Amino acid sequence: MNKYIIAAALSLFSVTSFVSSTGFAQANISPAPKQSQAIAITGATIHIGNGSVIENGTLVFDKGKIVSVSAGTAVQSGATEIKANGKHIYPGFIAPITNLGLTEFESVKATLDFNEIGNLNPHIRSLVAYNTDSKVPATLRSNGVLMAQITPQGGTIAGSSSVVQLDAWNWEDAAIRTDDAIHLNWPVIPRSRFGRMAMSEEAMRERRDAALSELESFFAEAKAYSEGKPALVNPRLAAMKRIFDGSERLFITADSQKDIVAAVNFAKKHKITPVIVGGDEAHLITDFLKENNITVVVKQPHALPNGVDDDVNLPYKNGAMLANAGVPIVISIEGYWQQRNLPFMAGTVAAWGLDKEKALQAITLNTARVLGIDKTAGSLEVGKDATLFISSGDALNMTTINVETAFIQGRNISLDNLHKQLNKKFSEKYGLKVN
Repeated sequence: MNKYIIAAALSLFSVTSFVSSTGFAQANISPAPKQSQAIAITGATIHIGNGSVIENGTLVFDKGKIVSVSAGTAVQSGATEIKANGKHIYPGFIAPITNLGLTEFESVKATLDFNEIGNLNPHIRSLVAYNTDSKVPATLRSNGVLMAQITPQGGTIAGSSSVVQLDAWNWEDAAIRTDDAIHLNWPVIPRSRFGRMAMSEEAMRERRDAALSELESFFAEAKAYSEGKPALVNPRLAAMKRIFDGSERLFITADSQKDIVAAVNFAKKHKITPVIVGGDEAHLITDFLKENNITVVVKQPHALPNGVDDDVNLPYKNGAMLANAGVPIVISIEGYWQQRNLPFMAGTVAAWGLDKEKALQAITLNTARVLGIDKTAGSLEVGKDATLFISSGDALNMTTINVETAFIQGRNISLDNLHKQLNKKFSEKYGLKVN
C-alpha cells in the first residue's frame, strides 16, 4: 500500500513543480494607476471602430474618458502630448466567448474552472472564478486585446458570462459588465467527418430529442417562476429571469442552418432575441437572420470547414458573406491562449471579402454592442472609456502589428509579459538582437 502513497506523492510533486516552474516563473506586473493628467495623441491615423477613419488626427482623453477626437494636431493646454505621426490608434479589441482566466494549464485539472457538473446551470457565474493573476491576459494586451467576455462551457446551459478589462487586481476591479449573457449549447445530432459514430443515428436522435424536451420544460418552468412569487428561492430558475426581462442576452451555439432556425424560433417563442454563436451555415439563411435581427458570433476563420462537401475556404469567407448580406457579425477565436491572435482573424476576414474597417468593427463596436457595453467601449468617441492602443503598423496584420502603448480606462498599462521576458532572456543567452 505504501507504494501507492509514494506514487501519489510523486505525482503531486510533479504537478506542483510544473506549475511552479512555468506558471509562477515571473511575477505579475501590478495594474497601472489611474490617469493623473490629460493626454493628447497627435498625428496618428485614428480608426474609430465604427467604420470611419481620421487621418492625421488628435485624440485627447482625461480622467479615463475620451474628451476629443478630431482632425489636425492641435493640443489643448495642460495635456501631455504623445506624437504618433505615421502610427495608428485603435479602440481596444474585445475577445468574445473565451475561457480566459478560467483555465491556466490544460493538462493540470486543478487549474480548469470553466465547466460545472450538471446539464442546466444558468446560475453559474464565470466572473467569480476569473483569475486576474493568470499569465495569459498580459500576452493578449500586447496585441491590443484589452477586454474579454469570460464564458463558461459545458452542458446544455453552461452559465452566465461577464465582461472584464485585462488589467486588474481582482475580478471585482476587472468587471466592466457582470452577467451579460447566458450561454446555451443547442442540442444537436453530431456530424462525423470520418468513420462511424459511436452510436446509431436513431439513438443520437432520441438523445437530441430528449435534450430538447428537457430544455423546453426548463424554460417553461423558469418563465412561470419569473412571473410568480415563489415562497422558496430556486437559484437555477431565478437566474433565468434576466433573459426574460431583457437585462441579459441569450447566446445559443448552433452551426447547421436547420439548428440555427430551430434555435431562433425557440427563443422567439419565449420573446427572446438570441445571439447565434458558430453559425457555420448561417450564410445560407441570411434573409431569415436579418428578419429576426440576429447577430452571429463567427468562429475563427483559421479552421477546417464543417461539412465534407464545403468549400475548403468557407471558414475564411463566412464572416464576409454574412456581413456583406447585412447580418451583423462578431469575430471570435477558440480557447484562451489563442486570443492574442484575434486581430489576425479579423484581418483574414478582411482579406476574404470584407471591408477592413468593418472587419475591425467586428472585434470592437459590434462586439461591444452585443455584450451591452457599447455606451462606454468599442469605439473612439467622446464620452467613452479611453481604452485604446497605439500601433506603429496595421494591427490586423501579424507582420506589421507593433503595439507600442496601450491604455485601459485612461491608465497607461504595462505591455510586458512572460513571452517577452523569455524572448529577452534567451536572446541575450545566445547573443541575438532583441526586438
